Amino acid sequence: MLATLVDHPVDTPGWLYEVKWDGYRAIALLNKGGIQLISRNNKSFDEKFYPVFHALEAWKINAILDGEIVVLTPDGISRFADLQNWRSEADGELIYYVFDLLWLNGYDLTQLPLIQRRELLESLFPAPDIIRLSTAFRDTSSAEFLSAAKSLGLEGIIAKKEDSIYHTGLRSRDWLKIKINKRHEVVIGGYTRNENSSKPFSSLLVGVFEKGKFQYTGKIGTGFTSAQQKEMLQAFKPLIRKTSPFSTVPDINKPSRFRPNPPKATAVWLSPQLVCEVSYAEITADGVMRHPSFEGMRIDKTAKEVGKEEAMPVAKVVKEAAGAISQQMLTPVVGGDRKTLLNPSEATQVRKVSKHELKFSNLNKVFWPEEKYTKRDMLNYYYQVAPYILPYLKDRPQSLNRFPNGIKGKSFYQKDVTGKAPDWIKTFPYHTNDGEDKNFMVPTDEASLLYMANLGAIEMNPWNSKISKPDYPDWCIIDLDPTEKNTFEQVIRTAQVTKEILDSIKVPGYCKTSGSTGIHIYIPLNAKYTYEDCQLFGKWIASQVHQQLPSFTSIERMTQNRKGKIYVDYLQNRPKATLAAPYSLRPKPGATVSMPLHWDEVKKGLKMKDFNITNAIARISEMGDIFKPVLGKGIDMKKILRSIRP
Repeated sequence: MLATLVDHPVDTPGWLYEVKWDGYRAIALLNKGGIQLISRNNKSFDEKFYPVFHALEAWKINAILDGEIVVLTPDGISRFADLQNWRSEADGELIYYVFDLLWLNGYDLTQLPLIQRRELLESLFPAPDIIRLSTAFRDTSSAEFLSAAKSLGLEGIIAKKEDSIYHTGLRSRDWLKIKINKRHEVVIGGYTRNENSSKPFSSLLVGVFEKGKFQYTGKIGTGFTSAQQKEMLQAFKPLIRKTSPFSTVPDINKPSRFRPNPPKATAVWLSPQLVCEVSYAEITADGVMRHPSFEGMRIDKTAKEVGKEEAMPVAKVVKEAAGAISQQMLTPVVGGDRKTLLNPSEATQVRKVSKHELKFSNLNKVFWPEEKYTKRDMLNYYYQVAPYILPYLKDRPQSLNRFPNGIKGKSFYQKDVTGKAPDWIKTFPYHTNDGEDKNFMVPTDEASLLYMANLGAIEMNPWNSKISKPDYPDWCIIDLDPTEKNTFEQVIRTAQVTKEILDSIKVPGYCKTSGSTGIHIYIPLNAKYTYEDCQLFGKWIASQVHQQLPSFTSIERMTQNRKGKIYVDYLQNRPKATLAAPYSLRPKPGATVSMPLHWDEVKKGLKMKDFNITNAIARISEMGDIFKPVLGKGIDMKKILRSIRP
């Protein structure tokens, strides 16, 4: 059912009012677990707007719903341009606003009065978070509601007769739309290229269908980015034709009052099939838009649907029969967990991250064969965990452990990125034994983190020190490294004893799973001591642990001398040594994560696979970064050493 455009609100009783959402109209069909999400022109939205589709799957009802898919700004306003550019959850908060119920549990409701359909619809809520009920306002005047909409910067409002039935596929005067900003759908009939211009195209030539003829309505030269233009040109290619599709060929070089000598333009004509939305100041007497600006492509409408749309005087439509409102009209977007960066369908995707454009490729490649986790899953994980892992990576040289074909494929270490990384990637020089000058990669932001992951670097391996103080580590590490002969219960007991020793000298220690077979214990130093100081301190701790657990621990550096015992490794405290960062994925079965733990979790029953790519984000979001004190004040090593001397 479609609404009729009018020039001002109704002022008679018996109407309710809704926000005019600026998005794609969509019908949702839910029946016995079968889900379809379709547009006005019967296109499937199942994959394109997959978060809505999955939310509908989780809503266990049997119904047909009418609503609008939108992307909301943080204050709850919908913007069509944001929706048009939406590719994944990282592009904005996708919401399906439901405003009508057409069928429920086998019963056709279209002949019921709207007010009854609304009551039944309200009884179905609450729904999953992405699905919201579009609020209907009754106890207000049309003037108040429109004034509130204007103050919020909305596109417009919808007025609906309370007793109206649902007229499928028809534009009814029982539903009215009042636009605040002048917007219109138009059909693209060509584009121009200005002489000596470097742009992909200079303007779009657009029109509408009127009585079977394609009438020219103007030239759109603003509102699109270069990236949008390039994407649009690809869509234009199969539609190029030799002759103008307009009923009257437009004069594309016509001078105007403010541009008496416009640059010479040439036209490329297109078959009128693609629809876009435009905003404009007004329509001139000859039917041409003034100051039009491109708002976005409309994939939900066919060209033949787009006709001349003029606001009718409301008095002809309805012959018979602001502050508090504003607060109820919009629901702000509540900040929460990061959503995914990459959508689940396209194998290659381009995203702008930290102001840098990254091309993500081979996204369907399976990286963990047993679990079927893909490269896309890995990249989405690192995007979501970025705020937590970056403090442990930023400004620290990185050794890339690359698995381009997943954990079962051939892997290799890459230290040198000289001439191989983009110019915006930060590097740190080093000198090889062969006399060569090379460069480590140094992550600094989300873009560099995702760049590494896109190379197949499943795990993140930073230095213990930053490039600002490369000889002074930020932490001291005790790495508990078992052999195949050891049980994980023995590793847990070794960690507990390490904690007891640290407690006895009043030194804070923070533990995490390695994500492989061991446990890592970090002591904050705050870059106050050299690697030599750090290693000597670590050696003392490791020796104390070994003295208490001699039967299954060792501090021997040579593997053959450990005799199958857990290696209490303090030699990780040396320049250029690397260890998997907190929250890093590991190239191990189960896609395990090196997860920080509370000490009371280090007990019998703890398993490495308890923390993996599927559940780590939920845990981190709930607990926050419990490893953060590692980056804090740091211990007074001299004072501690004085206290433990005999």
